[in-house]
Amino acid sequence: MAKRITQPSAAMRLARTIASDILLYNRGLVAEGLKQDDLFERLAEQIAEGHRHFNERTDDSVRAQHNFLERALVDVLIHRSSDVTTPCW
Repeated sequence: MAKRITQPSAAMRLARTIASDILLYNRGLVAEGLKQDDLFERLAEQIAEGHRHFNERTDDSVRAQHNFLERALVDVLIHRSSDVTTPCW
């Protein structure tokens, strides 16, 4: 098993990588989820898998400091998709 992440900066990098992978492999679902305003419900399975991976790789003490993955999901999935026409903006 890989060494668990104990540094917040490394945890943030991992979280952003997970969110980027979700976007990369699910662009259509992301766009449709933004258009229908159900992004997180539509990607629930992929996000749950991302959480499992993040939790396995990071130390409990690091996860307790911040919602790294949730922040990365918003930054990556939503902000990088600002070109999608949606009633949200």
